Amino acid sequence: MSHELQIPFGDTSLSALLDRAENPTALLILAHGSGAGKDHPFMTGYAQAVAALRISVLRFNFPYMDAGKKFPDKAPTAVAVWNQVQAWAGEHLAENLPVFSAGKSFGGRMASLAVAEGMKTSGLIFLGYPLHAPKKEDKPRDAHLYPLQLSMLFLQGTRDPFANVQLMADVADKLNQHTELVFFDGGNHSFKAARSGRSVEEDGALLAEATAGFINRTVANT
Repeated sequence: MSHELQIPFGDTSLSALLDRAENPTALLILAHGSGAGKDHPFMTGYAQAVAALRISVLRFNFPYMDAGKKFPDKAPTAVAVWNQVQAWAGEHLAENLPVFSAGKSFGGRMASLAVAEGMKTSGLIFLGYPLHAPKKEDKPRDAHLYPLQLSMLFLQGTRDPFANVQLMADVADKLNQHTELVFFDGGNHSFKAARSGRSVEEDGALLAEATAGFINRTVANT
């Protein structure tokens, strides 16, 4: 069952949901993509499936989503949110467990920008990294990733218009040795595959096993 929380941020607060695992081995903080918040069925399916694999999941909304605004917060605000949520979770929820950071598209990219600016986390997990805008493969959003030395997992659909398969593979090859890249055949930016028969919740849950495996390997090697 998901538990509602409020995380302080400046003079307001961020809405959040905690899916607490039984006998957890880690805590995963999860940020949403630009178009849908923490309550989206994809996020719910993913969070609950990961929690079933003994990893607690904290989902949160960026301020613009709680305010009902259409356009995402600017990067400085989103990075500040990530820093606050990471620090708050470490103090109030981690219980000496390793804390990992994940995000769907925009949320994952903002997490990586926060890490590039100094945020501490045990590892980064990207649910569809937006490497470039559709049909703008000549303008990749990758420069800040190369100096990062922590473990990173990229989960990508092979039909994602935001990440050309070959370009994504080339980027991953140039990142540190603790980087993993997993492709999901036929998946779009939300991992929906034509004629898969899966629900949106099941599309999210599809990524749980790869996530848990990555977290377990990372923890074992530290």
